[in-house]
Amino acid sequence: MPGTRFPIPGALAVLCGLFALQPAAAQVPLGIRTASGLTLTPVYEGWYQNPDGTFSLSFGYYNRNFEEIVELPHGAANHLEPSAFDGAQPTRFHPRRHWGVFTVTVPADFGDQAVVWTIDFRGERNSIPGRLHLDWRIDALDGEAETGNTPPMLAFSEDGPKSAGPGGPWGNPVETVVGTPVPLTVWAWDDGRSRGSVVRAGRTGVPVTLTWFKHRGPGDVTFDEDTARVPVEGGKATTTATFTEPGDYVIRVRANDASGVSTAGHSQCCWTNGFVRVTVTR
Repeated sequence: MPGTRFPIPGALAVLCGLFALQPAAAQVPLGIRTASGLTLTPVYEGWYQNPDGTFSLSFGYYNRNFEEIVELPHGAANHLEPSAFDGAQPTRFHPRRHWGVFTVTVPADFGDQAVVWTIDFRGERNSIPGRLHLDWRIDALDGEAETGNTPPMLAFSEDGPKSAGPGGPWGNPVETVVGTPVPLTVWAWDDGRSRGSVVRAGRTGVPVTLTWFKHRGPGDVTFDEDTARVPVEGGKATTTATFTEPGDYVIRVRANDASGVSTAGHSQCCWTNGFVRVTVTR
């Protein structure tokens, strides 16, 4: 791909991005908090093996702006290759660094192939390949070796299947109309551990923090409550989502344990994503 840049995966991509040659509109001295006008970089977090022998490749992003939310529809400026994987990536990018926002699942015999995410934004084209290299294996499901801390479990019904990690569970599709709030409910559980801690007595430690996002879709989405907390021993949280435009959406809910109450970070142990498809009509 002539003219295409391949950032270094993971946290190193962030550091490299700070020093990379950028268009004049994006040249800002280090240490300056810039609200808007800067660029966007895809990030490869690493891979983990699933119980069925397939592999999940985890991707995040770095929106260099401190305030600007970037909307970038799927297409030439925001796509995955091979095309069979295209569409899993977000179209809304919140400010700053976001870890493990989505995964793509590749077969057990994927070998040395790659899934490449390309973003072309404000004159800067960046592509990041996701590969099954041993250096990029992450413990997204097994937890931290030091503490045994594993990510929270999510489900979209109380007795439904639970799942953990960046790939997380998918809820049943939801339908609604423009301007009409629709309820979204999720259940969460955690092991009560956190970085540098032991299991909390009675599993009554810091609650699981849930945060709702628009992952992709054509219009704006507002939540009556975009964050909630449930006890580590388990509980449910419900928000309502209201959509401004008809179309197909994906809503993401992120569950953080006590190691990262309001964010997700480079330690892959400590959060889980859940996803819901929503079809909106007029």
